[in-house]
Amino acid sequence: MLGGMALLWRWRARQKAAGLDASKPNLVMGSNVQVCWEKFCRYWQVEPRFVPMVPGRLHLRGAEAVAKCDENTIGVVAIMGSTMDGSYEPVLEISQALDGLQAEKGWDVPVHVDGASGGFVAPFLHPDLEWDFRVPRVASINSSGHKYGLVYPGVGWILWRTPDDLPDDLIFKVNYLGGEMPTFALNFSRPGAQVAAQYYNFIRLGHSGYQHVQQTCQDIALHLSAEIAKMGPFELLTEGRDLPVFAFKLRDDITSYSVFDLSERLRMRGWQVPAYTFPADMTDTAVMRIVIRNGFSMDLANLLLADFRLHLQVLEHHPQTQPPPEIQKKRQSFTH
Repeated sequence: MLGGMALLWRWRARQKAAGLDASKPNLVMGSNVQVCWEKFCRYWQVEPRFVPMVPGRLHLRGAEAVAKCDENTIGVVAIMGSTMDGSYEPVLEISQALDGLQAEKGWDVPVHVDGASGGFVAPFLHPDLEWDFRVPRVASINSSGHKYGLVYPGVGWILWRTPDDLPDDLIFKVNYLGGEMPTFALNFSRPGAQVAAQYYNFIRLGHSGYQHVQQTCQDIALHLSAEIAKMGPFELLTEGRDLPVFAFKLRDDITSYSVFDLSERLRMRGWQVPAYTFPADMTDTAVMRIVIRNGFSMDLANLLLADFRLHLQVLEHHPQTQPPPEIQKKRQSFTH
């Protein structure tokens, strides 16, 4: 949300300086974004312009992003690690398409990279991939310490390319704690334990340690996706080659049971493998997703595969009558 606010404030300043209307901002992103971006748009009255997922293109690309932009676009959100399938969006391609848009229309549209997960994965597993400040149009990047940063929930990070990318109007300076301190936040007093834990991990693990942890996660993800593909009923949508995350669905000819049936049966064995439908324009596609993080070992992966094989046999021998779509969408694979 802080990244979105900075985009909005900068756009307003540009519009007012040019004597243009600043009442109809919009933000371009794929429909696969995390819900925080929908919250930002609603809370700050920004029009969300979603690029829908379609078969064969499960995330935002350059041409589709440009098609949604106009003079009121405050920015484009590119995701390094889609919530839906773990894939990276092509930040460089999106940026180059926006370069072309600026050359043609004069609209200078910045990119914010949502690296909530990929910000702690790509630098270690894909160091040659250009997605960060090597891409000139990237104005800001956020990442979550509590995902692949290896810290418990409650800490997130955001970086801006230059001080000018974070408007001074958003920063408050307080001195009642002794000395002047700048602050830019939406919450109030918070514990600092997660910050200390993140600092400890940086010092304790270093670059090589994070690389080893994330590579181990990816090796396990690739092992799992390859073995699941061999089982027969499944079609992989991703393999875990970006984030150590992959999504898969049942083949179209499998109608005697659903991913929801399999998810429920796996939960009986203690596994939380969510089943869900894709966003608008692909709501008829139901998938399962597996996320591999530090602590999920190869031994656990093989135990999970054994339970997959067991429950697939059960479902194949005991076909399930599928409820109508209005009931199917209410099935829950996990309740918090």
